[in-house]
Amino acid sequence: MPVREPQSFAPAGVSKAQNDALAFHNLRLMKNTLTSMLAALSVMAAGGISTAHGQDLPTKPIHIVVPFTPGGAQDIVGRAIGTKLAERIGLPVIVDNKPGAGGVIAAEAVAKAAPDGTTLFLASGGAISIAPSLLSKLPYDPAKDFAAIAMLVDTPMTVAVRTDSPFKTLAELIAAAKKTPGKISFASTGNGTITHLTGEFLAQRAGVKMLHVPYRGAGPAITDVLGGQVDFIVTSVASAEAMVTGKKMRVLGTFTDRRIASLQGAPTVAEATGLKGMEVPVWAGLLAPAKTPPAMLKRLEAEVVAVCQSPAIHEQFDKLGALSLCATAPELDRMIKSDTQRWAEVIKQGGIQE
Repeated sequence: MPVREPQSFAPAGVSKAQNDALAFHNLRLMKNTLTSMLAALSVMAAGGISTAHGQDLPTKPIHIVVPFTPGGAQDIVGRAIGTKLAERIGLPVIVDNKPGAGGVIAAEAVAKAAPDGTTLFLASGGAISIAPSLLSKLPYDPAKDFAAIAMLVDTPMTVAVRTDSPFKTLAELIAAAKKTPGKISFASTGNGTITHLTGEFLAQRAGVKMLHVPYRGAGPAITDVLGGQVDFIVTSVASAEAMVTGKKMRVLGTFTDRRIASLQGAPTVAEATGLKGMEVPVWAGLLAPAKTPPAMLKRLEAEVVAVCQSPAIHEQFDKLGALSLCATAPELDRMIKSDTQRWAEVIKQGGIQE
């Protein structure tokens, strides 16, 4: 079969040479257009990849919900982390104070927030590891409604007495409690608070019965301990430091695994009593709503831990009497589980109710 020449589609009056030139021009134009389209698609693809990487951080301001009033230790921790985090990631970070109900109000707000990384919870034991055993009903599930980001600090508790107390050591105080069950009294910042439960933990582990005297805050509790109305107080290192420096109180023990230099050589509770397992971390960490994307959780974890490990943050935490932990999400998860188990046992054994 003979090969046929391609038909010419040149308009009437246009020669074959002119038509071939026009075809060549159109072919080159099509090639250039195709090259441009491929280049544009390449740019779009690159932009898409960049956007995908960018999605591991929120696109709007981040809110850190603090379950206490402004000015307290937790609030200062939240603001310190928030300020440095904003500088690091280039997004505004705002602290929202939602006090009330032992942290339950703040926890509920975060549990029900959009899981887009813009609402985080500066959590502590009260609403997460204590509330499930202390309260008959919660508007959220601490085990299912949150995802861990990072552990920040430990604001440990102490056993403190006035300087002229007859008890020179914690062993002497416990010995007196054994001789007179229910007579030795301790002050706390309220029923079901970490200070109350830590005092009960000490009594249960030592095998003694003590009289719990709840107050509405550390201020009035310290006043009555100094006045001799109450034998001792379970209070934070930060509160105790000021009293020790002012020579108004002595610390008989700290619920830590090592001594705290600012407390003038006070032993740990384990050292003072010979009991094991007397470390009670009063942790604070960041949680997000449970369905926050895993990539975003990992990015936030990395950024928060990096901020937490900075010298400036360590300095601020030291001033609060807080121990820097700066641990990852799995470590925070483990802390919450062990903390929840400890307080469930203390609350059940002590018959403590809300």
